[in-house]
Amino acid sequence: MKPTQSDPTVQPVPASVVAAVDAADTTLSNPRWAVIALGANLGNRLENLQGALDALADTPGLRVKAVSPVYETEPWGVEPGSQPSYLNAVALLRTTLPPSSLLERAQAVEEAFLRVRDERWGARTLDVDIISYADVVSDDPVLTLPHPRAHQRAFVLAPWHDLDAEARLPGRGPVAGLLAEVGDAGLTPRPDLELRLPE
Repeated sequence: MKPTQSDPTVQPVPASVVAAVDAADTTLSNPRWAVIALGANLGNRLENLQGALDALADTPGLRVKAVSPVYETEPWGVEPGSQPSYLNAVALLRTTLPPSSLLERAQAVEEAFLRVRDERWGARTLDVDIISYADVVSDDPVLTLPHPRAHQRAFVLAPWHDLDAEARLPGRGPVAGLLAEVGDAGLTPRPDLELRLPE
């Protein structure tokens, strides 16, 4: 049976992305570090996060090098109790993809998990955000780097700090200091849940 175009799990990859990925695979001598935040508050939240990691790891020119502990968090930017709580984690990547291609891949992974973009800060099956890419600072409206609200979000800062206590958010300073400023209210460690590093 041939999949229809309306099937969100079967999206054609733009030729530009294929070309960028192919080019990246021939230049593995210069990979960059990127930080990705993962979140889900609909469906099987842990499976969605693991599926995102596995899908990212299947991307040519990208390797998932570390994944943080899982946190359960209150939804951000909405009325308390109006949405289910999130599971959140952070992953460190080494990639030869340029930021624009990494963004396209992140959005394709979201779409494969039926992510719906009806409202800002709406409930979602999966959220894949690029937090930082090397030391790039850019105010491009398509992809602002680093993520413009990362310094305010304990659900990004705490798991990132778990992975790298010396981490710095470009243009903002040490993650440890940013986390101390925002605090960890509404953030619950979930040591009973674990994400595995893709093979």
